[in-house]
Amino acid sequence: MKPFNFKQFTIKQDRCAMKIGTDSVLLGAWTSLDSNPYSILDIGAGTGILALMLAQRSGAVAMSAEIIDAIEIDDAAYEQCVENFEASPWGDRLFCYHAALEEFVKEHSDDESDSEKYDLIVSNPPFFLNTYKSDNEQRDLARFVDAMPFRQLVESVSKLLSPQGSFSVVIPFSEEKEFIVLASKEHLYPNQILRVKGTPQSEIKRSLIQFSFQETSVQPKELIIETARHHYTEDYIALTKDFYLKM
Repeated sequence: MKPFNFKQFTIKQDRCAMKIGTDSVLLGAWTSLDSNPYSILDIGAGTGILALMLAQRSGAVAMSAEIIDAIEIDDAAYEQCVENFEASPWGDRLFCYHAALEEFVKEHSDDESDSEKYDLIVSNPPFFLNTYKSDNEQRDLARFVDAMPFRQLVESVSKLLSPQGSFSVVIPFSEEKEFIVLASKEHLYPNQILRVKGTPQSEIKRSLIQFSFQETSVQPKELIIETARHHYTEDYIALTKDFYLKM
């Protein structure tokens, strides 16, 4: 498999189960850096695409992130992520831990100081589409919690995130409501929501959500990727043009 070339970096992905996809590129481009995060964590890094995109974006502002960490449990993906980090222009700011999330959280929980926590956490988590929906919301949520790795993700984020920090994630739109309920149990509340459709006629496919410990009123926005095959919308081009070669 050929490497995937972006404008400022290249991703090798032949050893990763999770290949470069629209979900990660959208999340990496959309996630707000307005708070000038000093430390960033990518949970489930895969190829390292999210960390690399955020390194590029944060390097373009005066107060660039000094620490960009990533966690990857899969042996081959971890090795490839390290390789991609080292080959990038930001190799000195990027570090990948070969660890399970619970192991990483346990190590960090030994240090209770906020200075050791992250200002921004991002994740494009693996998910299993929840095809069993009933009319009983409580039962649906219970089954959702039982079947999904999402509960572990939000619990871990709540322990690793600084008090003023934010958490950005991409999930299936069908799971948006349940995920927000799960997050609220850890006192994480949505501050921004972007719902993504492939075309004007298609159903909403993904939700990009940025959370923090601060409750705010949120007005979801919508992004349409293309009007016809390879005819991309102005909004999509504006979001991704700093990364894709042909945008």
